[in-house]
Amino acid sequence: MRLIGFPTLVSVALSGCALKGDVRRVEQEVQQLRAEMARADSARADFLEITFQQIIALQRQVIDSLDAQDRRLTLFRGTVRSDLTEVQRQLMQIQELSGQSQARLAELQRRLDARESPLVAAGPPGADSAGVAAPAGAPGPEEIYETAIAQLDRGSRQTARMAFRLLIDQYPGHRLVPDAQFHIGESWEGIDPDSAATAYARVAEGHSESPRAPTALYRLGLIAEQKGDLERARVYYERVVTGYPQSDAAELARAKLNPSR
Repeated sequence: MRLIGFPTLVSVALSGCALKGDVRRVEQEVQQLRAEMARADSARADFLEITFQQIIALQRQVIDSLDAQDRRLTLFRGTVRSDLTEVQRQLMQIQELSGQSQARLAELQRRLDARESPLVAAGPPGADSAGVAAPAGAPGPEEIYETAIAQLDRGSRQTARMAFRLLIDQYPGHRLVPDAQFHIGESWEGIDPDSAATAYARVAEGHSESPRAPTALYRLGLIAEQKGDLERARVYYERVVTGYPQSDAAELARAKLNPSR
């Protein structure tokens, strides 16, 4: 039997050492890979746990917010129901007051229509009918005027206008007619500027001697100005200043004519 040569033995020994080293290196790499995978799994688990906790916290916040919204909505519904009940009650009161106002006007009209004597007793030629008293049983101009003013103060504009017109129709020469006509204009303000202007014009043109006349002219100027008709507004302001220089309306008109002063 031939003996294996020394070089061959050395080669085999070195090969064996190389294989053992590779195995250990592979084992180390496997262990390192396992450790890294374990760390990655742990980090992933921690991340999932944190994310899960955040989701739970967010869900709780959403639920709490929904509960708060539900409580506010319930409170709002209760408030709305209470407000609606109060509005309905006020509407019933307004309807009741309106019915009373209409009944009051109807009573005044009935008393006027049912009178047997003339509304204004005949006086001497040229006598002013404004100072003649109403016949017995008929509502006087002051009574009608007070009724109209009360309705205007309550916000019952239409009813107030009816009463003012009743006074004007039944007592055309009475001293309260310019005031009634002026208040008709006021009742239209903010609703129908043209109707307001018509009423104020009747005061300014038909009752120029009345203390209401300068204010009526000034109101006509304001309405024209609101419509953008500055020339017409200036004409009205100038009429106030020229025709009624000592009136309060004249001071306001001057401020309109000379805004820089």
